[in-house]
Amino acid sequence: MFRRAFAQSAIFRRIPLQLRWGSAKAERDDRFAKLQNEDVDFFKQILPTGVVTDSDQLERYNADWLNQWHGNSQVVLKPSTTQQVSHILSYCNSRRLAVCPQGGNTGLVGGSVPVHDEIIVSLERMRNVIEFDEVSGAITCEAGCVLENLDTYLNERGFAMPLDLGAKGTCQIGGNVATNAGGLRFLRYGSLHQNVLGLKAVLPCGTVIDHMNRLKKDNTGDLKQLFIGSEGTLGIITELCLQVPVKPLSVSVALLACPSFADVQKTFVMAKQHCSEILSACEFMDARSVQSFIEVTGKTFPIDPDHQFYMVVETHGSNGDHDEEKLNGFLETVMGEGCVVDGTIAQSGKDMAEIWECREGISPAMSSKGYTYKYDISLPVPRMYDLVEDMRARFADTGRDDVLTHGFGHLGDGNVHMNITSTKGFDPDVEAIIEPFVYEWTQKNRGSISAEHGIGQMKRDVLHMTKSETCVGLMRQLKTLMDPNGILNPYKVVPE
Repeated sequence: MFRRAFAQSAIFRRIPLQLRWGSAKAERDDRFAKLQNEDVDFFKQILPTGVVTDSDQLERYNADWLNQWHGNSQVVLKPSTTQQVSHILSYCNSRRLAVCPQGGNTGLVGGSVPVHDEIIVSLERMRNVIEFDEVSGAITCEAGCVLENLDTYLNERGFAMPLDLGAKGTCQIGGNVATNAGGLRFLRYGSLHQNVLGLKAVLPCGTVIDHMNRLKKDNTGDLKQLFIGSEGTLGIITELCLQVPVKPLSVSVALLACPSFADVQKTFVMAKQHCSEILSACEFMDARSVQSFIEVTGKTFPIDPDHQFYMVVETHGSNGDHDEEKLNGFLETVMGEGCVVDGTIAQSGKDMAEIWECREGISPAMSSKGYTYKYDISLPVPRMYDLVEDMRARFADTGRDDVLTHGFGHLGDGNVHMNITSTKGFDPDVEAIIEPFVYEWTQKNRGSISAEHGIGQMKRDVLHMTKSETCVGLMRQLKTLMDPNGILNPYKVVPE
């Protein structure tokens, strides 16, 4: 029987990660010029109040939020308009000055920080909503808009963003689109490839590509797709038009316990069968992930914390009675089949937030226990957890009981997050056990080395493991065509 009450718990505290020293940097490309005083003077003419050269202020732009990737940029530029971005890139291209576009800087693969001394172009001042069409459900905004702010704006008008991320309070929509961010509700609303109706981007040469289409159907050339997921290597996105869904009138969230990952898969299949038109998210967490969350936060888990696997199932609908009937029918079936042995249904918005915190708080909880190696992998759902088990076996074989391997992720799109915590801090020997094995395993099982985090610096040199030589070659040709001088976000994504 499903319990309806939730225990009170303390506020979760995020603890910073340790610095990782093990990742080698690409050597600085001698093709690129070095910043001169006259360059800074030129930028100040374009941006009288948007040029940062103070070393203390530069520090937060030169490092990612994990404190893992560090650059040495001497200047940050903060344009307010597409035209200013165009002037900046045109000048940098003529001078062969390398550029690193930056949004909210919440990435996990080093894509948004410079590798060396690239000029940082921050979109943080471009944060205006330009237009919202309530009839078609299309919002037009600048790339620097924070995801959570957009969602709040839309909620007030009866709509919602199709994207929901743990970093929504900081990440910017331009960066989300540039990395094709996934998130918790990919199952319901799909990828940004289908939700972006149009965009405006500036090429490395300074040319503005105006593809600000608000049409759902346009069979005359879908050029915006070139920029979605390109991680700022082909152009800087400055404006966007997105299709947004109506805010659901009925939301339900259930936390379930399953005896095995086979039962997790059966429960997922039955969730799709019973709740297909209202199912919005389907997540899983293993026992070790939940235990780490409880140990670090001191919170009381909503259900018995001694099961092997847990699931978060969420529905979005328009009729509460209808949705409750569907959800109850699903729960009765999975309980009767023995796939689910415990669970609870949220009875309030507070309950829902507490359940989601159990899922979203896993990663920072693990990071507070030591240095955490984070892997974002796509696999066929039946093989998702095999990777975690095989990795645990590798550490067991080497007697490394100080290393904790956790598995959790998005069942709806086959995305497993494997986080491996070395409780003694960063250790090259631990990294050597993980890599390249994790990528070789993924390649063997026809997965992807990056489900939603991107390639950035971290995975550039292993891109070939899940992309064919011809695919990587075509990516390189596109980069050369659109950025012949290679100034835009160099050293990332596509290997030399």
